[in-house]
Amino acid sequence: MKAIFLVKKGDANKAFEFREIPNPIPAEDEVLIKVEYTGLNFADTLARRGLYRDAPPIPCVLGYDVSGVIAAVGSKVVNLKPGDRVTSFTHFGGYAEYAVTKEIGAVKIPDILDGSVATALATQFVTAYYCSAEATNLHEGDTVLIHAAAGGVGTAFVQYALYKKCIVFATAGSDEKVSMLKQAGVQYAINYRKENYLEIIKQNTKSKGIDVIFESLGGKYVKEGIKLLNPGGRIICIGAAEMSNSTNPLYQLKTGLAFGFYHPGQFIMASKSIIGVNMLKISDDKPLVLKRCLEGVMELYSKGAFKPFVGKIFPASEIGKAHEYIESRASTGKTVIKW
Repeated sequence: MKAIFLVKKGDANKAFEFREIPNPIPAEDEVLIKVEYTGLNFADTLARRGLYRDAPPIPCVLGYDVSGVIAAVGSKVVNLKPGDRVTSFTHFGGYAEYAVTKEIGAVKIPDILDGSVATALATQFVTAYYCSAEATNLHEGDTVLIHAAAGGVGTAFVQYALYKKCIVFATAGSDEKVSMLKQAGVQYAINYRKENYLEIIKQNTKSKGIDVIFESLGGKYVKEGIKLLNPGGRIICIGAAEMSNSTNPLYQLKTGLAFGFYHPGQFIMASKSIIGVNMLKISDDKPLVLKRCLEGVMELYSKGAFKPFVGKIFPASEIGKAHEYIESRASTGKTVIKW
């Protein structure tokens, strides 16, 4: 089979190499998937640049999610069989024509669901579901702030918050993305490049603050977010995209310091919470939680609450261009490569 190996850090068009390797053999609790689409995530670009500490040492095969058809199953697999269409977590190894994953990390998809769209349900929608329904709970009338709301995970956060009848403040970096968010039903869609999102929130909450923040940028946005929270408020941190703007050590240090320094006492006295989420750790150490989230996502998809969409599809041969597209911050929805 063909697999895309990350062989060097840096330039997306020089970092990858196609290699022919044997098909993986599933262990007793694993399934082998003939991959139709591989999903790309912002973490992929960080791994390529050497900024993602959980990535395996190079040369390696990246890729956290795929959709395709079960080609073979291990001896202890009971709920999946060859021929089943699935979307799945792969925990690396997804940039290939065949990938293996634990049975518990794959879920059947209906025939009417396009494989490229189904790929978004794995990493991105499961991340949003875990953060919104497991790490915290959203309730009708809650005020919610979602940063990078037009991206893959951001759109999933938006859809879940609107499903729960929350009041949503969502930031994005272009008028086109703001328009898309408004069409989705977001009450307060903000172009952070043109508008002061802090002032807009203060004006429209009468300075009462935010109940829940889904934060993927890091740096100063964490410090600003904590100040925005009202009593009982929670900020769920899922990434640090601001750290990726430069590999310069001084920039990294400055952005890291911008997160702020905290003591548990200040959260106790203000009745605020900060929650960190790394879905790789959840998939590794909490497989039953992962399974519950996958099933929850598919249930909400069947209800029409989750409507994943693909922003762009690249042929696998254009993996470099796909990475550049994500890094341009122009992407919306899910970006995938097709085998």
